[in-house]
Amino acid sequence: MKSLWQRMKEQRTARRIAKYTPLGEEPQAPDQPAPKKAAGGKSPNKLHLTTKDAMRRFKAHAMMEEKSHDEVVRVGLRDSFWTDFYHHALTASWGTFACFAFIFYIAVNLFFALLYWVKPEQVTADGQHTLLSLFFFSVQTLSTVGYGGMAPVGLYAHTVVSFEVLVGMMINALSTGVVFARFARPRARILFSNTAVISNENGVPALCIRIANMRMSVILSLDVEVALSRLVMSENGHLVRQFDQLALVQSHFPVLRFAFVMAHVIGPESPLHGKTVAELEHEGAEIVVTVTGTDEALGQTVFARTAYRFTHVRHNHRFVDIVLSRPDGRIAVDYTRFHDIEEH
Repeated sequence: MKSLWQRMKEQRTARRIAKYTPLGEEPQAPDQPAPKKAAGGKSPNKLHLTTKDAMRRFKAHAMMEEKSHDEVVRVGLRDSFWTDFYHHALTASWGTFACFAFIFYIAVNLFFALLYWVKPEQVTADGQHTLLSLFFFSVQTLSTVGYGGMAPVGLYAHTVVSFEVLVGMMINALSTGVVFARFARPRARILFSNTAVISNENGVPALCIRIANMRMSVILSLDVEVALSRLVMSENGHLVRQFDQLALVQSHFPVLRFAFVMAHVIGPESPLHGKTVAELEHEGAEIVVTVTGTDEALGQTVFARTAYRFTHVRHNHRFVDIVLSRPDGRIAVDYTRFHDIEEH
C-alpha cells in the first residue's frame, strides 16, 4: 500500500514538473541536479541542431520504425430550420432525422384529414366517416396507393385530392433525395489517437499524433495540416484567436493504407519552442488537425478533423508499434493497441 501511494505521488510530481517545463526540454526530477552549462550558457550534453537538421534526423528515425458547436451561443444570428432545410436534414443525426420525418408525415396526413372532415359526405365509404378513417384515406392518397374502398365524389373532395397528390409527389421526391444524400455522403473513416505525445528520441523533441485508415480501401493523396490555436491579446487590447502552422516532417502521403505517425519537430522555429504546458493552457491552446484525401473505392474527396487540448498531450512518451509480422509472412495491424503509448 505504501509503495502504491509512493508511486502515485511520484507520478503527480512528474506531471507537475512536465507542466512547467518547456516542451522542447526533458523534465528534471526535483532531486536531480540540473546539467552543468558550458561557457556561453550552453549545456555540454545538449544537442544543438537546426530545425532542418532535426527534421531530417527525425524523418530518418521514423522511416526506420515504420472530436462543438453546441457549446457556442450565437447572438444576433438566426439559424432558421426552414431557410437552411437541406443542410439541417443532412447534418442531423439519424435518430433526429427519423423522428422529424415521422412527425412531419403524421402532421401532413392529419392536415388533409381535417380538410376532408369539412365535407366528409364527398368521400365514399361503407360506413360513417371518422377522423381516423379520413386520416387513413389521406395516407392512401398521399402515397397514391388507392385501395378503392374510399374515393372522392364531389368537386371539393376532388380538389383536395388533386392538391394532396401534388404535395405527395414533391414530398416523395425530396425525401428520396435527402435519404440518398445522407447515405451517399462521403466519410473519411479516419481514426485519430486519443492523445498526442511529445517524443524526445535521439535528442530531437517532436509532437506526434497517430492516424489510421479504418477502411479496407486505401486513401490516396492524403494531405494533413496541423495548427496551434490559441487566444492572444492583440495590440489594441482585444482577445483574438490565432492559428500558427505546425510544420510536419511529412504532411503529404501518396497512400494511407494502415496507420501513420505524424511528427512536428519542436525546434527554434516552432511556435511551441520554449512554451510550457501551463502557458499553453492559460492561452486556451489547442492542436487542430485536418485531413483531406481521396477514397480509392468511392473516388470522392473525404475530410476529417480533430483537436487536442494540452491536457491530452503526454510528455516523454511514444506510440507503441501496432504493425507486426506474422509467422506465416502476412502483416498484422493491431488496432486494439492504436491508442496505447509508452514511456521512453
